[in-house]
Amino acid sequence: MSTPAGLHRYTWADYIALEEASNVKHEFLAGEIYGMAGGTPEHAALSVAVAAALLAQLRGGPCRVYSSDLRVRVQATGLATYPDVTVVCDEPARDPESRTTIVNPRVVVEVLSDSTIDYDRGEKLTHFKQIPSLDAVIHVWHTKPQIEVHQRVGAGWSVTEAGPGGRVNLDGLGCTLSVDDVYRDALGS
Repeated sequence: MSTPAGLHRYTWADYIALEEASNVKHEFLAGEIYGMAGGTPEHAALSVAVAAALLAQLRGGPCRVYSSDLRVRVQATGLATYPDVTVVCDEPARDPESRTTIVNPRVVVEVLSDSTIDYDRGEKLTHFKQIPSLDAVIHVWHTKPQIEVHQRVGAGWSVTEAGPGGRVNLDGLGCTLSVDDVYRDALGS
């Protein structure tokens, strides 16, 4: 997270009002509102490449792939954020306090950047793991061809990593992501 928008403690209603009036996105946690930085062209391309790979495999089924415009709220902790890609299966469950926020993602994807890698792989991952519907959190490196998947296994979580020539399986979706395909489509490598 970046610097809070102010030292004032905000309510969820304050945050939603700000988001509806703002042309930039913010995260919300524990009464603080954090501005989200814009991404690089590589970050944007990697997000689209992962979304396209998932969409191609999920088309015609009960799951939908969403861009970073979809806000996700972790009800257990109050974190509201915009993952780079979100997959929701069946009917989206909307936050009772915000019809534009969903609370039941099946998969979230974060493209890692220098400024967010520690947060995305640490505190934010801990928040995401508290979403009951969530099967997987996918981290996509921007500095090297590598994909990391945290998948729910029973009451715990497993971690799988793949680099060049590798694939990661998304068991809860019945999909795979090819590292080479994601990075070739995104970065022309």
